[in-house]
Amino acid sequence: MDENLIAQWDNMVAIGVNALEDVKGKDITVLDTSAQTSLFSRMIIASGDSTRQVKALANNVVVDLKEAGYDIISTEGLDSGEWALVDAGDLVVHVMQPAVRDYYDIEALWGGEKPSLHAGAAKPWQAVD
Repeated sequence: MDENLIAQWDNMVAIGVNALEDVKGKDITVLDTSAQTSLFSRMIIASGDSTRQVKALANNVVVDLKEAGYDIISTEGLDSGEWALVDAGDLVVHVMQPAVRDYYDIEALWGGEKPSLHAGAAKPWQAVD
């Protein structure tokens, strides 16, 4: 694989993770999806505690990636704030509230490991069927 392409993906991921950390995103997970799909190469999944924080996290990712010169193809879910998605081509970022993240468990779909969102404690919420 082209080393320049990998370096570009790593740079996008670093910008995305930093943008999430700046707004106190939680349980940030990065997945390499290049072997599973040709649609995108990396995925970041993070949690936000409220609709306002989910929106702020996704917006901060958009702003930081654009400032770095990356194109944003689309965003979804910024109206509701339960689950927001930022599509930056080679990088897809999902930001969800913990209950939504637990319910959909997209880490498992893409070969990642589900985070323990509240390690050592009972979950104060549960996903509904």
